[in-house]
Amino acid sequence: MAGKIAAEKNVNQALNRADETGRIHEFDQVILGDGFDCMFSTDCGETGLNNNVLVVGGSGSGKTMSVAEPFLLESFRRSIIATVTKRKIVNKYTPLLRSRGYDVWDLDFVHPERGNIAYDPLNYIGSDYDITFAARSVVMANPKKERSNADPYWDEAAISLLAAMIAYVRMTKNNANFADVLEMLDNLTFEEYSGQISTNYDREFEVLEEKDASNFAVSNWRNFKRLPIRTASCVFGTLNTAIASVFNSELRSMFRMKKKVDFEYLAKKKTALFITSSPVNPAINCFINMFYGYAFKQLFEFAEEQPDGMLPIPVHLLADDFATGCPVPMFDQYISIFREKQISVTLLIQAESQLSSLYGAEEATTIINNCDTYVFLGSNDLTTAQNISLRANRPLEDILHMKIGNQILFRRGARPKMGKRYNILENETYRKLIAVYEQHIVEETRRKEQRNVRIC
Repeated sequence: MAGKIAAEKNVNQALNRADETGRIHEFDQVILGDGFDCMFSTDCGETGLNNNVLVVGGSGSGKTMSVAEPFLLESFRRSIIATVTKRKIVNKYTPLLRSRGYDVWDLDFVHPERGNIAYDPLNYIGSDYDITFAARSVVMANPKKERSNADPYWDEAAISLLAAMIAYVRMTKNNANFADVLEMLDNLTFEEYSGQISTNYDREFEVLEEKDASNFAVSNWRNFKRLPIRTASCVFGTLNTAIASVFNSELRSMFRMKKKVDFEYLAKKKTALFITSSPVNPAINCFINMFYGYAFKQLFEFAEEQPDGMLPIPVHLLADDFATGCPVPMFDQYISIFREKQISVTLLIQAESQLSSLYGAEEATTIINNCDTYVFLGSNDLTTAQNISLRANRPLEDILHMKIGNQILFRRGARPKMGKRYNILENETYRKLIAVYEQHIVEETRRKEQRNVRIC
């Protein structure tokens, strides 16, 4: 054990020395288990594999400490988008990443005022298609809608109404943000007059129509105006329900913050973006997954503009509790072409059935098949255990009764590796990190006590 720690120390020291001399690491490594045979390069050209990793393990199986935190420890060059539910992860790793030259962005969806950056969908709209994409992402945020047998007409009509408002706000307001769109919807009133719908925004859209009768805002607004009053009320109700389920007061306040996420900057300059989600508020998770959809779309489009069709700096998404909340729009399509753009993901879930229930069986299979690395940390889910049994050619009973702390590592083109999960507590860099973090907690506690004494 001492020899292993010493060897690991040498690796970390070598990496740190490279940083100190200003050299840029061509590729980071990833740690996926105990032993050097579970440490891999992220150089796709060398490995022949993509860098997508699927981690499956029940609650308490060690997904965060044995995979997610080692990922952060081994990040030197790539840009990172990391979703966390515990603020201590952000507080622990911010000093380390800054010492490695990272810009660290803190996007807190639970308490936006605690973060140093915000996200607004309106910032990434450049075309009518983008407007429709934004409107559809909002209206279809509820995961039940994708698999519902209900008439899609109501959702499509709601998407058209929201698209009209987004387009109007962008055309008429300087420095518009999504809070302006929500305010416009909040203030919308309508009634039937002479057999037609009359609204409080009719004159505003008439002005736009006088300038250009074919503009996108007007054409979508006409669709709403032509509806019978009872149908319009149902469409308005559908849209309001979707809005209320996603946009709470905290998110609305975020849209008015000045500093916003810039995906192009993230792909050009080494950046760590921490996203704080809520383990108990599914509405926030829906909005975060909308954010993922935008992130992938913006990164793809930026990569397409590059001479080689790839991002200048690799971008990796580390997604804890990935299969909660709502599906990421078009994710099963995106993941199949991540590699060619220098985009990759590590997805942490509790069971394969989570993916199936969220995305559908075929889409879940596509996601799993596009992860060339799969780490199984144990699960009580029978479907997952059966699939692992087939993959590993092991009895189902062995899979279901696998000891806590063990894992099975699958890499495309190699035999499964049965072994121990990575013990981060033996990592010297992590030990130093914890010591610094604990000292920070002590100092923060002391400062709070002093402030309380002064107040009293």
